[in-house]
Amino acid sequence: MAVAEDEYVAFVRARSHALLRSAYLLTGDQHLAEDLVQEALARTHRAWSRLHELGNAEAYARRVMYHQQVSVWRRRRTTEVLSGDLPEPADRRGDDDSESITRRMTVERALRSLSPRQRAVVVLRYFEDHTEVEAAELLGVSVSTVKTQTARALEQLRKLVPELRRFRTTEGTGR
Repeated sequence: MAVAEDEYVAFVRARSHALLRSAYLLTGDQHLAEDLVQEALARTHRAWSRLHELGNAEAYARRVMYHQQVSVWRRRRTTEVLSGDLPEPADRRGDDDSESITRRMTVERALRSLSPRQRAVVVLRYFEDHTEVEAAELLGVSVSTVKTQTARALEQLRKLVPELRRFRTTEGTGR
């Protein structure tokens, strides 16, 4: 029993950061992401005896996160109100670091403006590189829903971050 616990602890230490990154992209909020990962890891712990032998622990934890997030969408019907725009940095030296940070903050703000479903399909399709079919299966929705939500999300992102217009996806390939 102690060996299984040690293996679980090693799994949590090794994969928590990656799970938290994905959860943050799904929720758009650090605290909600932490809660999502905590719930996924708790459920993974309960199923550990059958998961670690097959090597499916991370896939199971991610699936739990996606399903939990879908449950949140279905439960909560209130809209998220974002505060005003972020202030401009006081020191505008124009060096590469400040431009990179500004671009990242702009993209992050644009992602937060998406609906939770749109954010989830963008994370699954472009951050985690799942196909439309895989994303639909993970979210428990149809492939056409994934396609529609992806198209709407990309349209919104391209409006908010004009630099993204130059990036095109391979439409119709399922990738």
